[in-house]
Amino acid sequence: MSLTESKKRRASRIRPRDSRRQHRKSEVIQPAMSKGTKVESLFQPLTEPEVVKIHRSALNLLEQVGVANPTPRVQEAAISKGCVLNDSGRLIFPASLVEDALDSAAKSFTVHGRTPEYDFELSTGTVNFCTGGAAVSMLDIDTREYRPSTLRDLYDLARLCDTLENIQWFTRPVVCTDIENLYELDVNTIYACAAGTQKHIATSITKGEHVYKLLPMLDVIGGGDGAFAKRPYLTVHATNIVSPLTFAEESLDVTCAAVDIGMPIHSQTGPQAGATAPAALAGALVQGCAESLASLTVINLLNPGHPVIFGNWEFVSDLRTGAFSGGGGEQALLGAATGQMAAFYGIPGGCGAGMTDSKLPDNQAGFEKSITMLSAALAGGGMIYESAGMLASLLGCSFESMIIDDDMLSCLRRIARGIEVNDETLSVSVIEDSVRGPGHFLGHAQTMKLMESEYVYPQISNRQNPSDWKEAGALDSWERATLKAKKILNSYYPQYIDSMLNTTIRSNFPIRLNLNSTDA
Repeated sequence: MSLTESKKRRASRIRPRDSRRQHRKSEVIQPAMSKGTKVESLFQPLTEPEVVKIHRSALNLLEQVGVANPTPRVQEAAISKGCVLNDSGRLIFPASLVEDALDSAAKSFTVHGRTPEYDFELSTGTVNFCTGGAAVSMLDIDTREYRPSTLRDLYDLARLCDTLENIQWFTRPVVCTDIENLYELDVNTIYACAAGTQKHIATSITKGEHVYKLLPMLDVIGGGDGAFAKRPYLTVHATNIVSPLTFAEESLDVTCAAVDIGMPIHSQTGPQAGATAPAALAGALVQGCAESLASLTVINLLNPGHPVIFGNWEFVSDLRTGAFSGGGGEQALLGAATGQMAAFYGIPGGCGAGMTDSKLPDNQAGFEKSITMLSAALAGGGMIYESAGMLASLLGCSFESMIIDDDMLSCLRRIARGIEVNDETLSVSVIEDSVRGPGHFLGHAQTMKLMESEYVYPQISNRQNPSDWKEAGALDSWERATLKAKKILNSYYPQYIDSMLNTTIRSNFPIRLNLNSTDA
């Protein structure tokens, strides 16, 4: 083939692509969310016999060691159903009681947004992505330096998330360090999340008594008396057990209150291999499963079938320092294994991934997030938290990183879908058409039909050739994400709390967020 012929053929390939790219461009900023992705190809780091061994070892721990410091309400409920308080004051769980709790636990349930278009069904075998974390600092979008996170940051993150298609719900990524009073912290955290997005929201709540005090506000935001019970659009994150195997009093109180008002619970545990759990990854899994099973059992003793996410968050230590490390291969394995255990139990699971140790949205962040997120996604365990925006081993958060990560999530969801193989997709007749015709597939009807369903296209990642990229400004991913984040934050102000309802809320609760200003 001559050089001239080669150029002509290359041009014929490029022009249709450019035309389709122009067709896809849109300047509209609008709320977006794709539903969860059914996982067709699984990554299973554990064999079936190994899964059973871990489960049985966890049951043995609960029968032989038990869990320390149960609160009076939990102790009474557990003992009435067959638990025993041993001489050391530890609550002993018979294996049969745990198995009964697994039988009665919700196998799936609807996760509610504020409006039905944001609802989705949560179960094992389907992967859903959400934000998460409790970062105390933000990577400032202007100075590119870390500073304490604020209430305004939380609101801005919520409305940014509202526009990102691949994130199914919004869990508070940052702590409002500018609010010291714990009740005001809980009130304003929920208000800022609800003001910024209609997707399902989640946060921790500091005290059980606050759950009851917050319910009237949740009802008002939801539309009136009893609205929250009908559409519980907020999940509470409750770390009911502090590793190793010790109940956390305040979290248990929050969990009991959540059960009373019908609030879904993400029941978290966080054993850290090498620090608060065995360094052996299998041992860390055993302890984490034991702690998560104890928490799940308690909730189902209080209310069988209550909506609970089995939040067996296995963490990793850098054994050179003992510090938490979120981005290594060990974390990827544990995230996938916890998803595998949730699937074994047949209940919706949750794990943390995307917890890079990098301080910037750089190459390190990219590869650490990709290996942990992909491993967790292919395990098919349910919810994957910390999916977007987190940096610095969960100590930092970034608007730009959230946008870059949403781009990554579109690819992860595509991988999790797998390859559809049937008579039509095998494409024998399509190949014959092209061989006998133009010699390529760019203009074929099948290509046009599958363009938006079979393929995903990056919004931030760049596919230009070097000369076009240079001509367009030679921007890297961080710079492109900064431009997109600023555009959204400067123009997208959703009105998700009616003005009359807003007045009612502000007259009854200590709201600090000024929705009409860039200042909190």
